[in-house]
Amino acid sequence: MALDGITTSAIVSELKSALVGGRIDKIHQPVSDEIRMTIRGLGSGAKKVIISANSAHPRIHLTESTRENPMTAPLFCMVMRKHIAGGKIVDICQPNFERIIILRVESANEMGDITTKNLILEIMGKHSNLILTDENGKILDSIKRVTHEKSSVREVLPGKEYVFPPSQDKKNPLEAERGDFLFSLHLQEGRKLQEFIYQTYTGISPIMAGEICSRAGLDSSNSCQETTIEEGEKLYDAFDKTMAEIKSAVYQPAIYYQKENNRIVDFAVLEMTQFSGLQKKSFDSVSALLEGFYQERDNAAHIRQKAHDMRRLVMSNIERCVKKKEIQLKTRRETKGMDMWKKKGELLTANIYAVPQGVTTFKTIDYYEADMPEIEIAIDPAKTPAENAQKYFSKYNKAKRTLAALEIQEKQNNEELVYLESVLNALENAKDDADLSEIRTELAESGFIRRQVQKKGSQKPKKSKPLHYVSSDGYDIFVGKSNLQNDELTLRMAEPTDIWMHTKDIPGSHVIIRTNGQSELPEATMEEAANLAAFYSKAKNSSMVPVDYTQRKNIKKPNGAKPGMVIYLTNRTIYITPDENRVNQMKTE
Repeated sequence: MALDGITTSAIVSELKSALVGGRIDKIHQPVSDEIRMTIRGLGSGAKKVIISANSAHPRIHLTESTRENPMTAPLFCMVMRKHIAGGKIVDICQPNFERIIILRVESANEMGDITTKNLILEIMGKHSNLILTDENGKILDSIKRVTHEKSSVREVLPGKEYVFPPSQDKKNPLEAERGDFLFSLHLQEGRKLQEFIYQTYTGISPIMAGEICSRAGLDSSNSCQETTIEEGEKLYDAFDKTMAEIKSAVYQPAIYYQKENNRIVDFAVLEMTQFSGLQKKSFDSVSALLEGFYQERDNAAHIRQKAHDMRRLVMSNIERCVKKKEIQLKTRRETKGMDMWKKKGELLTANIYAVPQGVTTFKTIDYYEADMPEIEIAIDPAKTPAENAQKYFSKYNKAKRTLAALEIQEKQNNEELVYLESVLNALENAKDDADLSEIRTELAESGFIRRQVQKKGSQKPKKSKPLHYVSSDGYDIFVGKSNLQNDELTLRMAEPTDIWMHTKDIPGSHVIIRTNGQSELPEATMEEAANLAAFYSKAKNSSMVPVDYTQRKNIKKPNGAKPGMVIYLTNRTIYITPDENRVNQMKTE
């Protein structure tokens, strides 16, 4: 469910009771479209608030999560600190049931007078924005500036007067009356019941409109014109009861999942009768719900954004390796006839006095073959037979040197390509900033990027740890998230008798099963570990993925090998189709 007016109303209700009366203590802007504030003076300890104008996940709610802040605060963050840091939140409201939330903050201006500033969050998909205005409604700044070139309807720039987004001429559902509702319902031509509700009233999403129909015991696809008077009454009663829940703040925040694969279907702040057959996870607050629903998605978007430059660098180097491989294959094809050149040189040498003067070809017996066939050799008439033989020997020797160098270059290029694909896989599996920091360090150590010099006083990046799962039989399973981590996990953390797993000839994570000295492990544990190895590999969307396994003592790292690169000779192989649901069901610690 998108953040519709109903969810927005629930957030406003919760934030009013939690934040009004508190003072804004700290303001940070960890990413370009997100503000985080700490509110103090509420008696129950400091509260942290996230306000995001992200085009995919715009929202505001209380949060327990933290995010690394930039060394230098962005301009909008500095403007906010100047005008509302230390200010008191006096009200939080939702005008006309729109997807707009206004935080009214009392703070001192430059003259020391107390004035009321407005921090306005507009939740409008890709047009979402966070705007700070003064007591007269003049825009002080916005997290996204909208110029005339971007929108001829409404500019959002410092100094401009703030105006609300264009109205869609919908009615406020909290003010709906029975007579007007029923009159409007029967005037609809060609509309379904669900469409009538969300297209007539502000802040109601299609999903919630369908829920109101479900509560009335009606099919949401029924035609408005064919609806009987009795059915219309039922629909209004369900509508009115839903609005009464909102007015009295009777919320039941929950996320709904499909039972068979544990995938999220939707979230809601009211009880959803249309989802009665789905698995449900309830939350104590709307903030906890939004934190649970959006955090993973928001973090994934954040990680993709931060990893963009590294991913582009790795892809560029992969393309370079692929082009180099094509050139090497072409060179190998060109040297394919080198043995024939040597043979022709030797046959010319053996028949040096039998070659007539001025001929362009010379035929002789190929005594290197068992049936001694006749072979034709091209001759340069301008050269002596000895010089022609020397020409063939020169071509052979040059090709021989080229082939020797080519084999070294091919080995280096193939190793680099395998390594880069493993880094790309690590970037796809990165979960947080610590993972990206470790991958960046790895690329710096491998010479692909310049090593960053840590500034004095800056915090050291958090050390990333391997993923830790517990099998259904109680065995610890560890999964490396980068090549440096793979080395650490396999070569230093693992015991000699632990089981090591990795997808066969496919970039992926090292997986270690703690055997606790046991020689045989349960089949379920082996399958669960193999599933993890396949899932955290380039073949996660494939079927019947081969996963090699052996004891850790059989793993060797060649001298000079790149991070994560190891060799082994003794192994067995499991074939498994990666199952994300099975991964999600495993216990983690």
